[in-house]
Amino acid sequence: MFTGIIEATGTVCQVQTEGSNRIFWLESSISQELKIDQSVSHNGVCLTVDALATNRHRITAIAETLEKTTLGNWKPGSLVNLERCMRLDDRLDGHIVQGHVDCTATCISKTDKSGSWEFRFKIPGQFSSLIIEKGSISLNGTSLTIFDLSADEFTVAIIPYTYEHTNINQVEPGNTVNIEFDLIGKYVNRMNLLNR
Repeated sequence: MFTGIIEATGTVCQVQTEGSNRIFWLESSISQELKIDQSVSHNGVCLTVDALATNRHRITAIAETLEKTTLGNWKPGSLVNLERCMRLDDRLDGHIVQGHVDCTATCISKTDKSGSWEFRFKIPGQFSSLIIEKGSISLNGTSLTIFDLSADEFTVAIIPYTYEHTNINQVEPGNTVNIEFDLIGKYVNRMNLLNR
């Protein structure tokens, strides 16, 4: 479990393919603090650290993860949002994020608001029932608030700190991002479907 509050960004250093898996080495300011078998959110995807080196850590993505997320697009130099799992004795500053990406969304606009930025995204139509006005969403692992909602589009506002300390600053119209919808909303939606 995560909170959607990004701790650091990491840079992809090396990419290898082994069978249907892809192996990534990342360098970051928190890599030296990680442990083998630790769960870490990488752009909103919960992945297990499987090797360590000086200021670097390694993760492996299986075919299912590569198909459902943006990890298949990572290459050396890609900037990745990182968050270690939440602690039960700490504040929950964002919202409950599992690190289980539901789909990807496409950025359709990016607007500089002279002190903040607004990004508009389009999601696949089958997920429309999982977004609500002023609801929470995880975008590349970052906890954000939805507004200006339509059937399959929504906007998020980005404050300067988030813009400077996550990889949202690299997102441009046409780019895709990982999306995880609010956990509580998903359960409520499922119960409503079953009770029809």
